[in-house]
Amino acid sequence: MTLLPEAVVRGAALLCVAAGGVAGALMFARSRSGRSALAVALDFWLAAGLLTLSLATTWTAILAAAAIVGLRRMLALALAQEPPQAAGDRPG
Repeated sequence: MTLLPEAVVRGAALLCVAAGGVAGALMFARSRSGRSALAVALDFWLAAGLLTLSLATTWTAILAAAAIVGLRRMLALALAQEPPQAAGDRPG
């Protein structure tokens, strides 16, 4: 039993996807950091996936969503780290 009609949940998920694209673009325009922009967009896209998961009725769909959340967390940790500098880029 769902509390909201499927069309409402799917519409909200679609809005999250669009908001992620817009927020990511605005973050990039403001900070010029692709890492920050991607992190913001991924948060919205994860929210869209979780909304869609609320419609899932199988364990396979739930396990797939859990895998996506895990991958998102690993990507967020990788994006938070500074990239290593090349030998020619080091001062001195």
